[in-house]
Amino acid sequence: MKLTKAGVIGWPIGHSLSPVMHNAAYKALGLDAEGWTYDANAIPPDVLRQSIKQFMNAGYVGLNVTIPFKQAVLDYTRPDKIAKAVGAANTLVLPRNQSTNTDVAGLMDDLAANNIDVKGARVVLLGAGGAARAALYGLTQANADVAIVNRTPANAFEMARAMEIEAAVKTQDEARAWGADVVINATPVGMHPNADASPWTGELPEGVVVYDMVYRPAQTALMQQAAAQGLRAVGGLGMLVRQGAASFEIWTQREAPVEVMFDAARAALAGDA
Repeated sequence: MKLTKAGVIGWPIGHSLSPVMHNAAYKALGLDAEGWTYDANAIPPDVLRQSIKQFMNAGYVGLNVTIPFKQAVLDYTRPDKIAKAVGAANTLVLPRNQSTNTDVAGLMDDLAANNIDVKGARVVLLGAGGAARAALYGLTQANADVAIVNRTPANAFEMARAMEIEAAVKTQDEARAWGADVVINATPVGMHPNADASPWTGELPEGVVVYDMVYRPAQTALMQQAAAQGLRAVGGLGMLVRQGAASFEIWTQREAPVEVMFDAARAALAGDA
């Protein structure tokens, strides 16, 4: 039997644009007529393992994984090489109980699409969770010089140690004086409905480009800070679309209609206004 159900799991999950994005892609390729559907599922953290089994039994071909499960799912799946290296996964292939990470490609492809060159650049990475792990891995592979800033420095040290990556851990003041080229927010701070929050206090480093992985709202508080300083800022919608497109291709074995997915996500964001 061909499996045609997919979805996203998280806690909470109301912020996710993945369902509108994937279902639009299914419709564009006529896959909806074959029964392809994608839904969002709020899963309490204490039932993650049982929930994955339930999705497998319910005939799901795969799941995307968002906060707070990107690291925890590794304990209940068979991570591939990249998921092991990152120490986090955002995509499950349920028939094989396999996990992988398309956040790395999503971020790096979107940085390139926005002409943000990180090779040899000084990059301040905010956060030490699953998204930050994907960013640290991708940036290191691209030969960026990375400094991690995290509310709990011990977690940043542990992330770098666990990934066996050499990266400095700095305070915001140290990062401000460092001469950074790019600041990447890999925390959920500023995400809807807490849109007034920012992961950065005070002035941003002079001359940096800001990339905020948060995509809802489209203009985050961090991005507004950057604009107020005359700095360029890019939101995380492109990363969302590109990581989703990679997951779509794994599950369907079809080339993803990336522009359709962009249009659907933008339309959903416009509905927030």
